[in-house]
Amino acid sequence: MVDLFLDRVLVKNNWDQDQLNTEREITGILENRILVLFFACAECKKCQDFLPVLNNFFKRLKDPAFIEYPKLLALIYISLDQSEEQQDRFLKELNKRILFVAFEDPYRKELQAMFKVTDVPTVMVLRPDGSVLSPNAVQDICRYGSDCFKNWQESAELIERSFMLNEECDNLNLRSATDPVRRLKYKTEDNKRKKRWWKVWERGKEGYEEEEEEEEEEGDHGRWRRR
Repeated sequence: MVDLFLDRVLVKNNWDQDQLNTEREITGILENRILVLFFACAECKKCQDFLPVLNNFFKRLKDPAFIEYPKLLALIYISLDQSEEQQDRFLKELNKRILFVAFEDPYRKELQAMFKVTDVPTVMVLRPDGSVLSPNAVQDICRYGSDCFKNWQESAELIERSFMLNEECDNLNLRSATDPVRRLKYKTEDNKRKKRWWKVWERGKEGYEEEEEEEEEEGDHGRWRRR
């Protein structure tokens, strides 16, 4: 799915309309996410009616005011408007967290042809691997709201690794992110201590053997003198 927008420019629907155009930025915002492509236009009455429903759907899955952990979801608006003014008017009504393809970018039409979109509004849902999960989820969103994301998640076999439920953590021996580093450090220090002890022991052993040899020699001389 990330490949769909690599070497492309995505724009954030914020006040500054920040552009995402590097591979790192595109991968960071799209990788391991369910991707929703929203094809619509400002002059379409059905699109206007569906807009508040989509905004509410997206807000309840991404807005911290509604949910503690944002879902692994990305929404991109693909404008089929006839003018940039129409697109800008529609974008003002859309959630500020969504992305969109710039009006002057011909990739808008390429995506429409690629997914054979002939009607608006169309909400195409893609799995993280780029395969189509739903060709048009407008009715599902209207009927189930944000609850339909759970069905998408199960169908896509998408695992949220950002958090775990408390009961799942009860029996785990949790370790911090630096624990392997600390264990390696301590293991190294233990090895150093063992080596130092071994060297000390070896030196002590050699000294002890030398003292024994000296005592034996002194003993022999003493016995020789007594004879």
